Amino acid sequence: MVIKFNKSEAFKNAKAKLTSVLSNEASTQEEQSQAFENYFDVLQSEVTNAVAAQVNNEMLDRSVLQQRGQNVLTSEEMKFFNEVATSGGFSDDSILPVTTVERVFEELANEYPLLDALGLQDLGAVTRYIDSDPTKAYAWGNLFEGIAGQVSSAFSDKEVGQLKLTAFAAIPNDMLELGPVWIERYVRTLLVESYSTGLEYGFVNGGGSTKKEPIGLMKDVNASTGAITDKASSGTLTFAPSEFGETIAKELHGVVSALSEDAKGKKVKVGGKVVMVVNPTDAIAVQFRNTIQTANGQWVTALPYNIQVVESDQIPSKKALFFVKGRYNARLAGGVKVKKFDQTLAIEDATLYTLKQFANGEPKDNKAALVYDLNINFDAVPVG
Repeated sequence: MVIKFNKSEAFKNAKAKLTSVLSNEASTQEEQSQAFENYFDVLQSEVTNAVAAQVNNEMLDRSVLQQRGQNVLTSEEMKFFNEVATSGGFSDDSILPVTTVERVFEELANEYPLLDALGLQDLGAVTRYIDSDPTKAYAWGNLFEGIAGQVSSAFSDKEVGQLKLTAFAAIPNDMLELGPVWIERYVRTLLVESYSTGLEYGFVNGGGSTKKEPIGLMKDVNASTGAITDKASSGTLTFAPSEFGETIAKELHGVVSALSEDAKGKKVKVGGKVVMVVNPTDAIAVQFRNTIQTANGQWVTALPYNIQVVESDQIPSKKALFFVKGRYNARLAGGVKVKKFDQTLAIEDATLYTLKQFANGEPKDNKAALVYDLNINFDAVPVG
């Protein structure tokens, strides 16, 4: 497991500031660099404090730690991070063990519902893959007739290598004295938290290759020019109360119906696959309008049509993003390469590293996701 650190107000503010600066087209490179530096400074401070607290509270016996579900390294991980500890840091261009990267991927999927709902895939060392169109990946014909030409049009060769996701890790020199187990946990925690922020931003608001980012779900791509623009609102959702919930059901029926066709008008299976993404504040409002008390006193929250609600602070206030699972390609690839940072920063008693991995994402088409405005009135009373 990764380190459970205290996400203080300072950390939340630094993360919000970073998101705001990245989303602002007018922000300068200096402002972005300052926001990044501030975010990682606060993140590393929080994690370092958490490590110190846990070191004082945990037993050192590895067998007991394993029984308790604590961090136990494989022989390869132990060798790698022991060399880091004894040599005084990472060597240039070293690559994290595959099993460590796999655990980062598992934590991303387990801890961040949006990344899980997007179907984030870890391709490992592979940076090229075969993508298929299920509507073309079959062919009828006479027995013994060649069908290779028909089926080949359903497949395409793609690459996850044009974009790199970079995290920064300032390893305090004191951390090296704690041994390989804590170095691995520290680095893995930084990767999970940094990657989750970077991936959610890219997969939601990314401006495409011209900005060296993925194409976000909240963007449209012009088919003829390739220009990327913000999605226009597809309507307004009120979640207004009514005696039998007809208003909510009708509004969401419109959303599901709109998503059930792709950009070319072909039908898309959406049953149980629609995800609604809102920021944490609006999530409370949506929950308020969709929570009822049963006859036995239990409070139950549910949306019609099995729509899954997930939170992300990358979604603007009063906006709701809807997408269909399987209609967005979100992928990591190539392993994590560690390199000493080649610029001097005012970090005392620590060494700064960059940790880079290939990543990319793009929607199947402009109908893979839709954006709606939210207008939830808490003073509204049931109609019916």
